[in-house]
Amino acid sequence: MKLVNLSIAAAAACLFATSAHALKTEDRTVKGNYQVEYTKAPGDVNSFTEMFTEGEFYGRLRSNAFLWEWDNESAAVQDNDMWGLGGSLVAKTGFYHGFGATLGFYGTTQVLDDNTIPGSTTNFGKSGKDTYRTRGNGTEANIGVFAEAFLEYKAGKTDVKVGRQGIDSVMLATNDTKMVPNTFEAAVIENKDIPNTKLRAGYIMSQKLRDHQTFHSLIAFEKYNQNDDSGAHKGLSTGNINKAREDLNPEMLLATVDNTSIPNLKLHGEYVGLNGFVNTAILEANYQIALGDKWTLTPGIRYLNQMDDGAGAIGGASLNGSLGKDKSGTTYNTAAGSYTNAKSADGSILMGRLVAASGPLELMAGYSKVSDDADIIAPWRGFPTGGYTRSMAQVNWIANTKSWMVKAAYDFGKAGVVPGLKIAADYVDMNFDDAKVAAKSTDFTDRNIFHVDAWQTFKSVPNTEFKVRFATIDAKPSAGTVVDNNSYNEYRFEINYLF
Repeated sequence: MKLVNLSIAAAAACLFATSAHALKTEDRTVKGNYQVEYTKAPGDVNSFTEMFTEGEFYGRLRSNAFLWEWDNESAAVQDNDMWGLGGSLVAKTGFYHGFGATLGFYGTTQVLDDNTIPGSTTNFGKSGKDTYRTRGNGTEANIGVFAEAFLEYKAGKTDVKVGRQGIDSVMLATNDTKMVPNTFEAAVIENKDIPNTKLRAGYIMSQKLRDHQTFHSLIAFEKYNQNDDSGAHKGLSTGNINKAREDLNPEMLLATVDNTSIPNLKLHGEYVGLNGFVNTAILEANYQIALGDKWTLTPGIRYLNQMDDGAGAIGGASLNGSLGKDKSGTTYNTAAGSYTNAKSADGSILMGRLVAASGPLELMAGYSKVSDDADIIAPWRGFPTGGYTRSMAQVNWIANTKSWMVKAAYDFGKAGVVPGLKIAADYVDMNFDDAKVAAKSTDFTDRNIFHVDAWQTFKSVPNTEFKVRFATIDAKPSAGTVVDNNSYNEYRFEINYLF
């Protein structure tokens, strides 16, 4: 870890030490993950015409700038930068006899030059990938898409949404940290009739990743066209799925339950099923304990169980695709020896954490252990280890991976020190399986990550938030070599304006 980089990050955070206030408008709040929460939305109206005359428009302008510095550059991995400008306009109608609608247009355009290697279809602009979309020849293009377009029906404590929408759970997420959110074409029903309980069921047909302009398969991997998320299972490629004569566009079933019947205890259950591929079940519990008048301690535990329903036979146990049908022939390649069963997608993760909080200060320590079975399939922008051991831009749900994290967050505005300033930092140690690294069945090596975020709003610049993000990744060289192509420094600067 380089002290100069830490100094740069600290200096950037200190630039924000100016009188400010939280980013809240009369109708919206921007959460820490940059998702918008509508605190004031249209209500019931008396006629079909009033659905539109009493509706509301919500505007947002965004700027995201990125810089990546690699310790060792190569043909496909090079220092790069990107700057995207864009925004969104969301319209919400009033509700007539319980019926309403939402339509949201999102767009982004890149400002800097392309990160494309001349004469190649390789685009190495990883840092700014979600500020543009990439064509099949590697060149970059703007994005303009109606990422949200859904009908909604409300009756009592039941809410139904049908169409393009954001969905948030452990495994799925809107993940609106860049320019365009990750959304799904789905039908979702939510009910709160049972006291202290929220039930939700979803039927999901397709997904649009943040850097895509069209909706695509939830599971089929194909660079630039299908699900090419950083956590995608490359063995579940369109070619492999076609060879297995399975459905390239399987539907997903989602079911979640949240309960707070027991004081201070939050329970969460989740099921995600992708017919013909994989089923995942999650149980989580967090219990808050009061420690005197000021401090609270919240132990939490999450268990994830992944059950193979065909994905293993098609793509193998490894996310990097080394065990897929098109790589194996009649017998599995040498990478198969690094997995207990190279043809199975059965796997699990056990996670635990402790969160201590007092006023503006929050401290967290977390640990996760992935079973030595299969990598966890999660290309839907929800992160299986999120909130426990995942740091920015990291994938640590590879089989037999052990991770631990410490994190601290301090709200200087809440403390009355610097209004509008909040800083969060984490340090993570990720230990990947050396046998899988040596067999090249995983692309990740042991690493240490230091990451810091700083948010700031200014009273003199209303409805605007500035954010600096910095991470330094110290990745160990791959097995059998001293060359390290994985260590890098990442810088991000974001601006959000609501109107």
